Amino acid sequence: MALSDADVQKQAEEEFNIEKGRLVQTQRLKIMEYYEKKEKQIEQQKKIQMSNLMNQARLKVLKARDDMIADLLNDARQRLANIARDPSRYAALMDGLVLQGFYQLLEPKAAVQKNIPVYKGSVKNNLEVRIDQDNFLSPEISGGIELYNADGKIKVANTLESRLELIAQQMMPEIRVALFGANQNRKFMD
Repeated sequence: MALSDADVQKQAEEEFNIEKGRLVQTQRLKIMEYYEKKEKQIEQQKKIQMSNLMNQARLKVLKARDDMIADLLNDARQRLANIARDPSRYAALMDGLVLQGFYQLLEPKAAVQKNIPVYKGSVKNNLEVRIDQDNFLSPEISGGIELYNADGKIKVANTLESRLELIAQQMMPEIRVALFGANQNRKFMD
Protein backbone atom coordinates (compact mmCIF):
# COMPACT_ATOMS: atom_id res chain seq x y z
CA MET A 1 0.00 0.00 0.00
CA ALA A 2 1.60 3.07 -1.19
CA LEU A 3 1.10 6.35 0.46
CA SER A 4 -0.28 9.05 -1.63
CA ASP A 5 1.34 12.41 -1.91
CA ALA A 6 -1.37 13.89 0.28
CA ASP A 7 -0.75 11.27 2.99
CA VAL A 8 3.01 11.85 2.83
CA GLN A 9 2.40 15.57 2.96
CA LYS A 10 0.03 15.13 5.93
CA GLN A 11 2.45 12.82 7.76
CA ALA A 12 5.38 15.18 7.09
CA GLU A 13 3.31 18.09 8.36
CA GLU A 14 2.38 16.15 11.52
CA GLU A 15 6.02 15.25 12.16
CA PHE A 16 6.98 18.85 11.48
CA ASN A 17 4.35 20.11 13.94
CA ILE A 18 5.45 17.57 16.56
CA GLU A 19 9.11 18.57 16.13
CA LYS A 20 8.17 22.26 16.09
CA GLY A 21 6.13 21.80 19.30
CA ARG A 22 9.02 19.98 20.96
CA LEU A 23 11.49 22.73 19.97
CA VAL A 24 9.09 25.45 21.10
CA GLN A 25 8.56 23.66 24.42
CA THR A 26 12.31 23.22 25.04
CA GLN A 27 12.96 26.86 24.16
CA ARG A 28 10.07 27.94 26.39
CA LEU A 29 11.59 25.91 29.25
CA LYS A 30 15.01 27.45 28.60
CA ILE A 31 13.49 30.94 28.63
CA MET A 32 11.60 30.19 31.84
CA GLU A 33 14.76 28.82 33.47
CA TYR A 34 16.67 31.90 32.34
CA TYR A 35 14.11 34.24 33.89
CA GLU A 36 13.87 32.17 37.06
CA LYS A 37 17.65 32.44 37.40
CA LYS A 38 17.42 36.19 36.80
CA GLU A 39 14.69 36.49 39.45
CA LYS A 40 16.81 34.53 41.92
CA GLN A 41 19.83 36.72 41.14
CA ILE A 42 17.75 39.86 41.65
CA GLU A 43 16.36 38.47 44.91
CA GLN A 44 19.89 37.59 46.05
CA GLN A 45 21.12 41.08 45.13
CA LYS A 46 18.23 42.60 47.10
CA LYS A 47 19.15 40.48 50.13
CA ILE A 48 22.82 41.48 49.84
CA GLN A 49 21.89 45.14 49.43
CA MET A 50 19.54 44.98 52.42
CA SER A 51 22.23 43.29 54.50
CA ASN A 52 24.75 45.96 53.49
CA LEU A 53 22.31 48.73 54.40
CA MET A 54 21.61 47.13 57.78
CA ASN A 55 25.34 46.75 58.45
CA GLN A 56 25.94 50.38 57.50
CA ALA A 57 23.14 51.46 59.83
CA ARG A 58 24.59 49.30 62.63
CA LEU A 59 28.03 50.79 62.05
CA LYS A 60 26.59 54.32 62.18
CA VAL A 61 24.92 53.54 65.49
CA LEU A 62 28.14 52.04 66.89
CA LYS A 63 30.15 55.04 65.66
CA ALA A 64 27.66 57.44 67.26
CA ARG A 65 27.90 55.49 70.53
CA ASP A 66 31.71 55.49 70.41
CA ASP A 67 31.70 59.22 69.67
CA MET A 68 29.39 59.82 72.63
CA ILE A 69 31.64 57.81 74.95
CA ALA A 70 34.73 59.62 73.60
CA ASP A 71 33.03 62.98 74.27
CA LEU A 72 32.18 61.82 77.78
CA LEU A 73 35.80 60.81 78.44
CA ASN A 74 37.09 64.10 76.99
CA ASP A 75 34.74 65.97 79.33
CA ALA A 76 36.12 63.93 82.23
CA ARG A 77 39.69 64.80 81.16
CA GLN A 78 38.82 68.49 81.20
CA ARG A 79 37.39 68.12 84.69
CA LEU A 80 40.65 66.50 85.80
CA ALA A 81 42.41 69.77 85.06
CA ASN A 82 40.08 71.46 87.57
CA ILE A 83 41.14 68.98 90.26
CA ALA A 84 44.78 69.83 89.61
CA ARG A 85 43.99 73.54 90.12
CA ASP A 86 42.49 72.99 93.61
CA PRO A 87 45.53 72.78 95.94
CA SER A 88 43.86 70.99 98.85
CA ARG A 89 42.18 68.32 96.72
CA TYR A 90 45.26 67.90 94.54
CA ALA A 91 47.62 67.48 97.52
CA ALA A 92 45.48 64.69 99.00
CA LEU A 93 45.19 63.07 95.58
CA MET A 94 48.95 63.25 95.03
CA ASP A 95 49.61 61.64 98.41
CA GLY A 96 47.39 58.72 97.44
CA LEU A 97 48.88 58.43 93.95
CA VAL A 98 52.46 58.45 95.22
CA LEU A 99 51.69 55.90 97.90
CA GLN A 100 49.94 53.64 95.42
CA GLY A 101 52.84 54.07 92.99
CA PHE A 102 55.30 52.91 95.65
CA TYR A 103 53.15 49.85 96.32
CA GLN A 104 53.11 49.03 92.62
CA LEU A 105 56.81 49.64 92.11
CA LEU A 106 58.04 47.69 95.17
CA GLU A 107 61.61 48.89 94.63
CA PRO A 108 64.08 50.02 97.30
CA LYS A 109 65.04 53.07 95.21
CA ALA A 110 62.53 55.32 93.46
CA ALA A 111 62.38 58.78 91.93
CA VAL A 112 59.73 60.87 93.77
CA GLN A 113 59.05 62.63 97.05
CA LYS A 114 56.00 62.53 99.42
CA ASN A 115 54.37 59.86 101.54
CA ILE A 116 57.70 58.17 101.97
CA PRO A 117 57.24 57.81 105.75
CA VAL A 118 53.84 56.11 105.29
CA TYR A 119 55.29 53.69 102.72
CA LYS A 120 58.37 52.95 104.85
CA GLY A 121 56.20 52.22 107.85
CA SER A 122 53.81 50.07 105.85
CA VAL A 123 56.37 47.80 104.17
CA LYS A 124 58.95 47.98 106.98
CA ASN A 125 61.66 48.64 104.45
CA ASN A 126 64.04 51.49 103.74
CA LEU A 127 63.36 53.55 100.64
CA GLU A 128 65.74 55.83 98.79
CA VAL A 129 63.87 58.42 96.73
CA ARG A 130 65.11 61.12 94.39
CA ILE A 131 63.19 63.72 92.42
CA ASP A 132 63.92 63.78 88.70
CA GLN A 133 64.68 67.44 88.02
CA ASP A 134 65.46 66.88 84.34
CA ASN A 135 62.28 65.26 83.04
CA PHE A 136 58.78 66.53 83.71
CA LEU A 137 55.31 65.35 82.81
CA SER A 138 54.19 66.52 79.39
CA PRO A 139 51.99 69.64 79.26
CA GLU A 140 48.98 67.60 78.04
CA ILE A 141 48.87 65.74 81.37
CA SER A 142 46.65 67.45 83.95
CA GLY A 143 48.53 66.09 86.93
CA GLY A 144 49.66 63.05 88.81
CA ILE A 145 52.97 61.28 89.00
CA GLU A 146 55.20 58.86 87.17
CA LEU A 147 57.48 56.66 89.27
CA TYR A 148 60.55 54.88 87.98
CA ASN A 149 62.88 52.40 89.57
CA ALA A 150 66.53 53.41 90.04
CA ASP A 151 67.67 52.43 86.53
CA GLY A 152 64.53 53.80 84.84
CA LYS A 153 63.45 50.47 83.35
CA ILE A 154 60.27 50.04 85.39
CA LYS A 155 57.66 52.78 85.18
CA VAL A 156 54.44 53.28 87.14
CA ALA A 157 52.23 55.89 85.48
CA ASN A 158 49.85 57.28 88.07
CA THR A 159 48.81 60.38 86.15
CA LEU A 160 45.23 61.58 86.23
CA GLU A 161 44.82 60.64 82.57
CA SER A 162 46.20 57.12 83.05
CA ARG A 163 43.87 56.59 86.00
CA LEU A 164 40.91 57.82 83.94
CA GLU A 165 41.81 55.45 81.09
CA LEU A 166 42.12 52.55 83.51
CA ILE A 167 38.77 53.27 85.14
CA ALA A 168 37.10 53.87 81.76
CA GLN A 169 38.40 50.54 80.47
CA GLN A 170 37.28 48.66 83.57
CA MET A 171 33.87 50.33 83.74
CA MET A 172 33.08 50.40 80.01
CA PRO A 173 30.28 47.78 80.27
CA GLU A 174 28.60 49.77 83.07
CA ILE A 175 29.07 53.02 81.15
CA ARG A 176 27.45 51.53 78.05
CA VAL A 177 24.51 50.18 80.05
CA ALA A 178 24.04 53.55 81.77
CA LEU A 179 24.13 55.46 78.48
CA PHE A 180 22.39 53.09 76.08
CA GLY A 181 20.60 50.50 78.18
CA ALA A 182 21.27 46.77 78.38
CA ASN A 183 22.19 45.01 75.14
CA GLN A 184 19.42 42.52 74.32
CA ASN A 185 21.78 40.36 72.23
CA ARG A 186 24.34 39.90 75.00
CA LYS A 187 24.27 36.44 76.57
CA PHE A 188 27.05 36.69 79.15
CA MET A 189 27.57 39.54 81.57
CA ASP A 190 31.24 39.37 82.58
